[in-house]
Amino acid sequence: MKRIGKFLSSMPFAITLLVLLAAACAMSSAIPQGATWEQYAVQYGERTAGWIVGLQLDDAFHSWWFIGLSAFLCLNLLCCNLIRLPSLLKRVRAFGNPEKMISANATAEAQGTGDPQQMFTALRMGKPAGRKTGDGREMLFSAGNRAGFWGAWICHMGILLLILGFALGQMTAEKYTVYALPGQTKPLENTGLTVRVDDFRTERAESGAVQQYTAMLTVSDPENHTVESGTASVNAPAALFGYKFFQNSVGWGADVTVLKNGEVLQKDSLCAGEYIPVKDKQELVVYLQAFYPDYVQMTGMSPMTASEELNNPAYLYRIYYKGELLGMNALMSGEEVTIDEYTVRFDHPRNYTLLAVKRDRFTFLVLLGGLITLAGLVLAFWVQPRAVWAVREDNGWHVYGMNRKGGALFRDEFGKAAAATGFTAADTEKGGND
Repeated sequence: MKRIGKFLSSMPFAITLLVLLAAACAMSSAIPQGATWEQYAVQYGERTAGWIVGLQLDDAFHSWWFIGLSAFLCLNLLCCNLIRLPSLLKRVRAFGNPEKMISANATAEAQGTGDPQQMFTALRMGKPAGRKTGDGREMLFSAGNRAGFWGAWICHMGILLLILGFALGQMTAEKYTVYALPGQTKPLENTGLTVRVDDFRTERAESGAVQQYTAMLTVSDPENHTVESGTASVNAPAALFGYKFFQNSVGWGADVTVLKNGEVLQKDSLCAGEYIPVKDKQELVVYLQAFYPDYVQMTGMSPMTASEELNNPAYLYRIYYKGELLGMNALMSGEEVTIDEYTVRFDHPRNYTLLAVKRDRFTFLVLLGGLITLAGLVLAFWVQPRAVWAVREDNGWHVYGMNRKGGALFRDEFGKAAAATGFTAADTEKGGND
């Protein structure tokens, strides 16, 4: 059991797990997540698609092996900290005990007839406590910055919380996609919420380059009759009902009007790639395949747009009847298409917003882990445990200093303090760098 515990808390085991997790994340980033076997088969071939689905590389962050690697890494960090805790507590207690301070462990020394109290002050130590040595001599002692001993230990705990928060967040995260034209309301699947795009704006520089996309949103909970509003821009998501709404992408859409015998039968709004069945003839379907704001058609080439400005708008449509394609073409602004007694026209082209919606209930754990890791790093690198004690001798005082980090810097500081307070520092290079 001791051997198993030692292995689980060892650095080689931790490095192995980190390498495996890094490789897994890189591989998962290269493979599109959440696709079907058929999609992988088209892209990679049937055999590779089988391996991807079989090894759960199509949903890596919910796979048994990702969960297992994360669990072992957390166990490694936890075991490492638990095993080190008793010895760490012993070191902290010993550092604050004047009886444990011996001259052989001193980082720096000085002798003289000056006032040792001034020496403590110059070294930024707390008020020293009076003691007696084992042979009855007068002794002054002060220890400080013992929190520095905990730097690495606290840093490990912070990393543990970071990994745990990330892993739990990835395994339980809710992710949705919503796209809508201004004025449209769409359901947020499986949540009971609805999302309305009140407005969508594109900010451009004088050169015409896009600077920002901004969607004004209203999210409603019909069951509880509650409403929240916010604005989602690129790199500035909206936080509504516990979800983050990210401005992800944009596209084009338009209004479609269907007339029957010259009378308006129905009106609707379509994003490119959407369709509607005709109200009183469901087998007849109108599909807006694409929109070109600045339409260009060259011989032998597919339709394209010369710019994103509405200079020459065109609507690429398809009409289906009972699943059979009746026809497709590009309608210019103001043009219509007629099928028997039905007439279809498109107008009012505008951008729609594509929103990525996410909720991660363990973000707080990642934030907490990051703050604890940062605190641990500060303690480890900037807080230096130090102790100073002075022993009265026949010809004055002998002052000792111990610093558990940065011994050379401490000796330099100790020497300057000694010279300023009437002491002579000894030339020593021992201790102080464990």
